Amino acid sequence: MNEWKFRLDWLIMPIIGIGVFLVLWSVSSSTWASKLPFPGQTWESSRPYVVEPFAKRGEQDQGILRFTWYSLVLVAKGYTIGLLLGVPLGFILGRSRFFTKTFDPIFQIMRPVSPLAWYPLGLVLFQKSEPAALFTIAVCAMWPTVLNTATGVRNIPQDYLNVARVLNLSRTRTLFSVLLPAALPNMFTGFRLSLGTAWLVIVAVEMLTGIPGVGGFLWQEYNSLIYEHIILCIITIGVVGFILDRLMSVVETNLHRAIA
Repeated sequence: MNEWKFRLDWLIMPIIGIGVFLVLWSVSSSTWASKLPFPGQTWESSRPYVVEPFAKRGEQDQGILRFTWYSLVLVAKGYTIGLLLGVPLGFILGRSRFFTKTFDPIFQIMRPVSPLAWYPLGLVLFQKSEPAALFTIAVCAMWPTVLNTATGVRNIPQDYLNVARVLNLSRTRTLFSVLLPAALPNMFTGFRLSLGTAWLVIVAVEMLTGIPGVGGFLWQEYNSLIYEHIILCIITIGVVGFILDRLMSVVETNLHRAIA
């Protein structure tokens, strides 16, 4: 019974969902969206990028996994910078009422700003496209970490802090022995959301910069009116984003178990 339920949940139902999606896609292509290529057309046109995923035929003519690797490297750099900025800011925001009252309104105003607005500012500040791209990814990705870290720090039970005072722990020891472990579950939720944001931002950044990557390839194929490759890029972006989120979910689950 459990084996059948597993097959139903993880094999049969997803296959049905994919089948329905392909049918709707085909119907749309043959009726109201005449420029939308059929699934078969998309596969035929995209096959060289999929069956040779690491091929490099030119700067903007490469296998889809090579493009994905370029994007992931840029995301990893910007995401790391975002965490290095977001964690300290979140701790200060969670511990200092003065800092919160002073800067929280500014953070709330900056947080919803689009990456399309941050990138030109990055160019003004750094004069080069790659540092501007890293700046954009870092700024957009850090806000979930900032807010979730601050929430985690604020929710630390007062008893924990009282014990630290009784034991006469230094500020550094209190930080690493009390504050950080207690706030870590909330922080990791922020890390997961920040990674998702960083992956979303990479598309806009690469479209603006034209650098090789999934977003840059998508923009090039849009300008060339090759719609099959646009769909390939969209599917790739979705699949990679899903994998990244699942990996972070597994790490987060194991972290919660370890703390519990």
